[in-house]
Amino acid sequence: MPSDLIQRPDRAAAATPRKAPRRRTRVFALAEARWAAAALVLLLIALPLQLSGALAWVWGPLYAAAYITGGWEPAWAGLTALREKRLDVDLLMIVAAIGAASIGQVMDGALLIVIFATSGALEALATARTQDAVRGLLDLAPSTATRQSDDGSEESVATEDLVVGDIILIRPGERVGADGRVLEGSSEVDQATITGEPLPVAKEAGGEVFAGTLNGTGALRVEVERDASDSVIARIVAMVEEASETKAPTQLFIEKIEQRYSLGMVFATLAVFLIPLAFGADLTSSLLRAMTFMIVASPCAVVLATMPPLLSAIANAGRHGVLVKSAVVMERLGQVDAVALDKTGTLTEGTPRVTDIRPLGGSGLDEDALLALTAAAERPSEHPLARAVVEAARARGLVISGMRDFSSTPGIGVTAIVDGRTVAVGTPDRLVGHRSDSGPARAAEVAADLENGGRTAVLVLRDGIPVGVLGIADRLRPDAAATVTALTALTGGIPLLLTGDNARAAVRLAAEVGITADGVHAGLLPQDKAEAVQGLAGLGRKVLVIGDGVNDAPALAAAHASIAMGRAGSDLALETADAVIVRDELATVPTVVNLSRAARRLVVQNLFIAGVFISGLVIWDLVGHLPLPLGVLGHEGSTVIVGLNGLRLLRDAAWNRAAEDVR
Repeated sequence: MPSDLIQRPDRAAAATPRKAPRRRTRVFALAEARWAAAALVLLLIALPLQLSGALAWVWGPLYAAAYITGGWEPAWAGLTALREKRLDVDLLMIVAAIGAASIGQVMDGALLIVIFATSGALEALATARTQDAVRGLLDLAPSTATRQSDDGSEESVATEDLVVGDIILIRPGERVGADGRVLEGSSEVDQATITGEPLPVAKEAGGEVFAGTLNGTGALRVEVERDASDSVIARIVAMVEEASETKAPTQLFIEKIEQRYSLGMVFATLAVFLIPLAFGADLTSSLLRAMTFMIVASPCAVVLATMPPLLSAIANAGRHGVLVKSAVVMERLGQVDAVALDKTGTLTEGTPRVTDIRPLGGSGLDEDALLALTAAAERPSEHPLARAVVEAARARGLVISGMRDFSSTPGIGVTAIVDGRTVAVGTPDRLVGHRSDSGPARAAEVAADLENGGRTAVLVLRDGIPVGVLGIADRLRPDAAATVTALTALTGGIPLLLTGDNARAAVRLAAEVGITADGVHAGLLPQDKAEAVQGLAGLGRKVLVIGDGVNDAPALAAAHASIAMGRAGSDLALETADAVIVRDELATVPTVVNLSRAARRLVVQNLFIAGVFISGLVIWDLVGHLPLPLGVLGHEGSTVIVGLNGLRLLRDAAWNRAAEDVR
């Protein structure tokens, strides 16, 4: 290998991009949030003044200011829609609020204004945070790369200027600047951001590398195979943006309902006002009847019928370590009828651990001695497998000897002098190849047995003679199997496993948690995971996706509902997902799904209660003579009833009941 690939560390350091600061929109950077907060503060100041009997000129201007600060944006949106010959609920709410104020129900109107302003602010914040996460993904890829010309000269160029066929040099510790194929060199590349594989992957001539992945200790000469706009990481960004834009068909349905309801209420109010006038009624009584109708027919109870159960469920889930990002998400979680799980970092902990210690006959070593010998040789290494060995030795309280003359060869392993003897640790195939003598043959048998069980085999040589094999694997989460069983019961189908890891390891782990082999989809790139989810959606399934990495983001965005693991989850996964498990307790997933279903049942109950009250009061007002105070009492009474009913899910008992029902 040319020496210029591994020299000039100052240039390599300079080429390594600094970690970009996380781009995160602050709540009050949004105008919608500032206006909603101002309206809420004004309402909270005016309400106690009004209830305490203060003069109207004290609290009246405060209510007026709340109307203006919280209502001008929905009013403007409503008027804009009206110019486009659409009548939406934004304008209807403003009219209802003004109508309430015109007959003395100023507080009712202000509350309606605050509810709508807060809802708009939350929607704007969710949109901004998703855009932040998508933009932040681009920071994974370096801004520059070292391009090599035909004459061997080098130049630093912007990665977006790379074209197919360019040759780039990737030095140790650098991020790969473009998708391509290795022409020369060997190294181990951490590509968890793209494929989700828990361990770095050995790369040699002919191997494929992806933009944004992190090179290890070797150096690579790579031929660019895709333009920057067509790289895997760029396609992830595009898919997340596309899925985010088309993710809420429920909103389209709500808009249709709003349009019909708004038109119906406008015509009904005008009819209630004009028809009595046509038959000789006086103006004041007709206006009073129309305003009473507007009050009792206003959707305040309907709004509260929906939100308190969902918001209570969100608050309860939050206290138990599950952050659900919106009421729409909480509702969707209860609708899922299929589940797709990531493997590494989701069903497993995402950290390799020593699972097997196999001393070979004639070595004179027991398990502790073999582990201590291996740890002594591996201690200087930064490789994840080496760290797993050293941690295992320390966990057993073993004494790790000193070493000297340490060296590391990417894709092969390490060598060192330990207690005067040469110790080599690494890949069995690379260390002993196909030697047929008894020692290597036995070592190969043990390594094959471990690998067939889904472990990564690590061979240990002492003075060139095999003395043992270690098995290393990612550890399954303790609650993984119980979670899969509970999700199967909830959805009526066994979850799918979507992973970028190899099929053998995926099938072995799936069997441990209760997922059948035909439900395992291994070796997937991010777009493959998203396509699998979209395929289920095309069959009419409402899919819940659970993942943790950047590579899971397209699938998380394409799902009907999605959950990310909070501790080890990437920024993009956390922002793209609809909910986050803060403490990585996988068992909370079926509980929150069941809690969502309880919330949806309460929503149906509340809508029924609200519908009965509104219908009864409207009929009373139209057929008989509904006194305004009684109309307000009925309207507010229905609002209180549905509100209190929805708040039942705030209690810990609701969470415990949801957990018990899925066991």
